[in-house]
Amino acid sequence: MAGIASTFIDGMQYLSSNASTFRGLLQRHLLLVLISEVVAIAVAVPLGVIATRYERAKGTILSLGNVAQTIPPLAIIALAFPILGLGYLPSVVALFIYALLPVLTNTIAGIESVEDGVIDAARGMGMTRNERLTQIELPLALPVIFAGIRTSTIINVGTAYLAFFIGGGGLGVWVISGINLFNMPQVVAGAVPGALLAISLDFILGRIEGRLGDSSPEGTSAVA
Repeated sequence: MAGIASTFIDGMQYLSSNASTFRGLLQRHLLLVLISEVVAIAVAVPLGVIATRYERAKGTILSLGNVAQTIPPLAIIALAFPILGLGYLPSVVALFIYALLPVLTNTIAGIESVEDGVIDAARGMGMTRNERLTQIELPLALPVIFAGIRTSTIINVGTAYLAFFIGGGGLGVWVISGINLFNMPQVVAGAVPGALLAISLDFILGRIEGRLGDSSPEGTSAVA
C-alpha cells in the first residue's frame, strides 16, 4: 500500500510539474471523444430510425454495428492508419466507428419501445409518419437513446488512449510512453485524470438521462 501511495503522489507531482503539457493532452483527449461521439450520434440515430422503418434493412444495419463493435480498438486503429495515415483524423474515425453500436442499438430499442396505443392515438389525430417520428416517437425514445450515448461516451474516454499509436495525441501519450519507459509517475499522471474524466462524464450524463426519464411519462400521457 505504501508503494502505491508513493507512486500516486509522485504521479500527481509529475502532473503538477508538467501542467501546461497536461492541459494540451487533456484538451486533445476531450476533442477526440467529443467529435467522434457527435459524428457517431449523427450517423447512428438516422440509421436506427431507418432500421425501425424498414425491417429488411434492420438486420444489415445491426450487423454492421456489431462488426464495428466486436473488432478490437487497436485493430480499428490499425485499419484506419493505412487509409488515412497518422494524426488526428484517423483517430477520430477509429473512435467514431467504435462508438456507433451503443447509440444505434438504443435508438432502435427506444423507438420500438413506444407503445402502440400512443402511435395509434397520434395516427388518429391525423399526424403523418414523419410527424409521429419527430413529435412522438423520438421524444419518447430519447431517454433510451441518451443511455446509449452515455455508454458510448464513457467507452470512448478509455478507447481514446489508443489514439497515441497513430499520432492522435491525448492522455495516452503519457500512459503508453510511460509504460514503455517504465516511468510509473508519468503513467499515473495520465491514467488518473482519464478515470476522473470518465467518472465525471458518467455522473453528468447520468443526471441528464434521469431528467429525460422523469419527463418522458408526461409526454406519453399528453399524447394519449
